[in-house]
Amino acid sequence: MASPSRRLQTKPVITCLKSVLLTYTFVFWVSGIVLLAVGVWGRVSLAVYFSLLDEKATNVPFVLVGAGVVVVLLGTFGCFATCRGSTWMLKLYAMLLSLIFLIVLVAAVVGFVFRHEIKTNFESNLNLALKNYNVTADQHSEAVDTIQRTLHCCGVQNYSDWEKTDYFAQRGIPRSCCKSQDDCSVEDLRDPSKAKVKVFVNGCFYLVTSTMESKMSVVAGISFGIACFQLVGIILACCLSQYITNNQYEMV
Repeated sequence: MASPSRRLQTKPVITCLKSVLLTYTFVFWVSGIVLLAVGVWGRVSLAVYFSLLDEKATNVPFVLVGAGVVVVLLGTFGCFATCRGSTWMLKLYAMLLSLIFLIVLVAAVVGFVFRHEIKTNFESNLNLALKNYNVTADQHSEAVDTIQRTLHCCGVQNYSDWEKTDYFAQRGIPRSCCKSQDDCSVEDLRDPSKAKVKVFVNGCFYLVTSTMESKMSVVAGISFGIACFQLVGIILACCLSQYITNNQYEMV
């Protein structure tokens, strides 16, 4: 058993550790809110692109939202464990932080490894969406129109991709490709030579993948930063728990 004088000496150290860990846990809790916001933002801003990917890819924003909820709950638990000064709670907090860190790290690595597969999948789905354009009033046709209007592009590689579709044989190139809706007649859209000066000539695939990569890099950067930040919490929680245990300090 540690002497009263030894305990008295350890009080400032433990108080300092608790203060630092509480500050960290609050910031960690805020990072959970950030993850929630990023997940919602990703779902809203990238929804049109996700609609042309496989179902698994569309779950990415929901994963971030779920991770945000877990981080908020874990941050709340961390504050409670720190205030109580419970060694087993602090150890559990450190273990949970480690688990989340590993999950986020693995998810980041998997996303990086399979990024080319995602591009290939998007290109094939975009080609299929052009082929089936307006055959049925589905979200894929709406996604194609939104992408072409928003990014000022037309087709997959270029505007001539539409000439291979059934829609072109009936109505020509879609109006969503037009540079100006007021100066883009049906006759122009049915004639490739006239359409060349009336519509956007660059394809959408490169622009979409560039846009997705830039936005996803923001999401990945924030997620990876939060994951690395957890290492600080793991070290602090373990140090405080070990210090309390070694000095047999009882919190009031």
